[in-house]
Amino acid sequence: MAEPVLKLAPSLQPAKPRAAATLTNALRKRMRFILLVVVPAIAVVAGFVLYMMGGRYVSTDDAYVHAAKLMVSTDVSGLVSEVDVHEGQAVKAGDVLFRVDPRQFQIALANAKSNLAQTALTLQAMKQDYGRMQQDIAAEQSLVDLDQATFDRDTQLLRTNAVAQSTYDQARFTLEGDKRKLESLRKLSEVQLARLGGNADFDVTQHPQYLQAKAQVDEAERQLDHTVVRAPFDGVATQVAALQPGTYLVAQTAALTNTGAIALVATGDVWVDANMKETDLTHVKTGDRVKVWVDTYPGHVWSGTVESIAPAAGSEFSILPAQNSSGNWVKVGQRVPVRVRIDPKSEKLQLRAGMSATVEIDTGHRRTLSELF
Repeated sequence: MAEPVLKLAPSLQPAKPRAAATLTNALRKRMRFILLVVVPAIAVVAGFVLYMMGGRYVSTDDAYVHAAKLMVSTDVSGLVSEVDVHEGQAVKAGDVLFRVDPRQFQIALANAKSNLAQTALTLQAMKQDYGRMQQDIAAEQSLVDLDQATFDRDTQLLRTNAVAQSTYDQARFTLEGDKRKLESLRKLSEVQLARLGGNADFDVTQHPQYLQAKAQVDEAERQLDHTVVRAPFDGVATQVAALQPGTYLVAQTAALTNTGAIALVATGDVWVDANMKETDLTHVKTGDRVKVWVDTYPGHVWSGTVESIAPAAGSEFSILPAQNSSGNWVKVGQRVPVRVRIDPKSEKLQLRAGMSATVEIDTGHRRTLSELF
């Protein structure tokens, strides 16, 4: 016989399912409140905080490492006799890069020195010649005085017929001839004095002719000195193979053709040119601190400062600038070069000209509520 099944009254059934349903509804309401109120509020606050803290840093990856570089040549033409460096060699300022055959310049210097010595002798002889002219003038003046006395005496004697007319005429013509000779000597003396610069007792080394000859000596010495080409700054020599001993170096085209020069890239004068968007330059100023990342050395950070901001956008220096006069105009954000000076570093990581970089500039700007509304 089957046992009877006991049925409990509804009020006497277990309360666990009802409590679970109530808890689920409460959780749903709480989650709905969090999602609809708390999360948007947090997002608004976070956005506000990020906005107020934003605008301080600007960055770009359109940046490249640059260094002072120069095609080192000379201004004298001649045969290259010796190349003293090799490709990639580090050199110091003043180190010899290459030499030009100096023999023709040594000959020119010797000739200029000889001409200088001859000029000094000539000027000294002119001084002595001027003194001799003064003595000739004095002697001629004495002769004129004697002629004048003879002429005056014959004039008085002619009135008493004590002398012949021919004797009187002879005295008169002799006096006139000696006066003209005296005048000629004085003119020659004046010309000589003018050649001496108006001062007969002058310093030979200050005379224009001597200074001209001395300038020729200085120029010959300069050209001889320039046959030895030295590094103007610390750097690394490159493109050395383009210059070989025996090459005839033409001074006027040496640096343009690269066949008469050695390229030198500085190791101590390195900077980064960052092409910043014009809209990012609102608060950038000279002296702002900068962080630099170079693609060659991932994870390494260089520090620097903003050294200068270009006065014009890069497009202003293009050979064919854009012309927007047709009416089909599209506004394009311009790039303005910003030069970043790298701080001296003790690391042995070498920065090479042309490397790609990323820069981040700390403008120090803090946004205000007035900028938000």
